[in-house]
Amino acid sequence: MSRKPLSKRILFYFGLSDMPLSVANVPLAAYIPNYYGADLGVSLASIGAVWLFARLFDAITDPLVGYLGDKTDTRWGRRRVWMIASIPFLMLSVYKIFFPELGVDAGYLLFWLVIFWIGWTMLFIPYYAWAAELSPDYNERTTIAAWRMFIGMVANVATKVLPVVALILFSYGGTKEVVEMIGWGLLFLIPVSISLTSYNVPEKKDYKSTKVPILQGLNIMWNNGPFKMLVAAFFFSSMGTALSTAVVLFYIRGVTGEEEAGIIFLLFYYVSNLCGIPFWAWFSSIIGKHKAWMLGLSFFIIMSPFYMLLGQGDFYWMLPITTTTGFAGASFYVMPNSMKADVIDLDTLNSGEDRAGQFFAVWSFASKVALSVGPFLGLMLLSLIGFDSTPGAVNSPNQILGLKALFSFACPVCFIIVLLIVRKYPITESFQLDIRKKLEKQKQKN
Repeated sequence: MSRKPLSKRILFYFGLSDMPLSVANVPLAAYIPNYYGADLGVSLASIGAVWLFARLFDAITDPLVGYLGDKTDTRWGRRRVWMIASIPFLMLSVYKIFFPELGVDAGYLLFWLVIFWIGWTMLFIPYYAWAAELSPDYNERTTIAAWRMFIGMVANVATKVLPVVALILFSYGGTKEVVEMIGWGLLFLIPVSISLTSYNVPEKKDYKSTKVPILQGLNIMWNNGPFKMLVAAFFFSSMGTALSTAVVLFYIRGVTGEEEAGIIFLLFYYVSNLCGIPFWAWFSSIIGKHKAWMLGLSFFIIMSPFYMLLGQGDFYWMLPITTTTGFAGASFYVMPNSMKADVIDLDTLNSGEDRAGQFFAVWSFASKVALSVGPFLGLMLLSLIGFDSTPGAVNSPNQILGLKALFSFACPVCFIIVLLIVRKYPITESFQLDIRKKLEKQKQKN
């Protein structure tokens, strides 16, 4: 059955809500641990433990929000109401995390991270479930993911450009200043972007709300082989990225000797991401989604070890490596997000229900565990090698070598695991088209 493609207006407004998610991701993984550790005096081991313990609450909130989201039925829709409700949680926690007073401890950080992740769950799960419901088409789903990630990345780059301009033109920079500038950006983006998406994008109305009990639904989900494969691959991909992000500022400070250049590194990386998103969206339509993802992972794996060759004063030699890995890394944003909608079609065929919210609850939980385990492992390994993050501290050659090895090889190891997982991923364009035909027949019978 023919259908009209989504307009650019809908794609644009839908993509706006990815802006706060994209902007918040890197500071939480890179700047906040560094700021609380090096500037506020919280130990690296305590910060790593906070990131890990904050995930315990997600074991309850993620499946609950996913299940309730699928059962929600209001005249305003079932996805947008949760997104609007996330705004106060996110704004209050962002203010507390990004603008802490002197003397805060690990308990303070843990409490406000928990509040932040509750708000994140209320935004992320309905938003990504909504994305899966916007289109049934295999390649249009990649277009949706590409628009969403591109717009999110534009905001991400913009919040990195401002600190760079402030540093170059006004000599205003440093970890604290960057954290505060990004914090103000988030406080603006959260209410504006979510409200614009909620007002301008129509929701699907012919959905079938879930009646399957949550435990039975999880059992059906567990029997969805491609979904398990995709979640496992995404977990290791996200964990490797989060570990690398948590360590990068320590690498820049400790290895290259640059105290304030971290934001320049991030700007180059995310501009390269931005340039790569249209390419990977186009290329995946030619060779398939999982093959495009594997190729991007392979380029990253090959380039990352070159960081081992750098030393004091070599910061600007980082940038060619960063540009290449950033372009390759754009595939990590587009491909898995498009592939998720395809595995949900398989569940709809098997369960007879639209349960995208519950699938994205599992996805959200896996994502947040990865975003916590990665920094936890990175910071604990830094602690084990005895690296001293205190500004002006002198580390031994062995400690610097350990830091270089951690930054250069930990992420590629995780990506090699991803390659092994997705190499036989079964849902191709023809496979997904067959699922859609069966769903249409199933809908006509009902």
